Amino acid sequence: MPLSDTSEPAVHVSEPTGFRLATPTLDDGGRMWELAKATGTLDVNSRYSYVLWCRDFAATSVVANDGDRLAGFVTGYRRPADDHVLFVWQVAVSPSHRRQGLARRMLDHLTDRTIPHGVDHVEATVTPGNLPSTRLFTSFAAAREATLTRDALFSEEMLGSGHEPEFRFLIGPLGRR
Repeated sequence: MPLSDTSEPAVHVSEPTGFRLATPTLDDGGRMWELAKATGTLDVNSRYSYVLWCRDFAATSVVANDGDRLAGFVTGYRRPADDHVLFVWQVAVSPSHRRQGLARRMLDHLTDRTIPHGVDHVEATVTPGNLPSTRLFTSFAAAREATLTRDALFSEEMLGSGHEPEFRFLIGPLGRR
């Protein structure tokens, strides 16, 4: 059962912090681009790509707002060759909202939203030096009582000089919490 980007946005208020988790809209694209730059760690895509992402992959992404400020986002898509796999492209949390469990709440929210549509695995790539992402996906797998498999996916040579290799984290099978 495919996710439709024409459906009503899914909104959830996370207690007690008050973060509003929602499906991104076109208006979120520019804010996501600004936040990606502000993290200082993400490979930043063009502003256009974030706006386009909000159009074409909104159903498999989530934004977190704290009042009128974008506190974080997770972008993802269902793999065309393996549509039961949700590939998590980027996880971003604003510097002022870190260490509050927001990345994990967004990942849980997105996963719970996609499981009814046939997703049973989460996949991501993580560089060896990205300890926050390693902790995020490890704790996510443990909480879901799912297997976490790690293997090399993209070498430094493939990605270009100065980019660490990317290791694939495959988590599943998943169930609701």
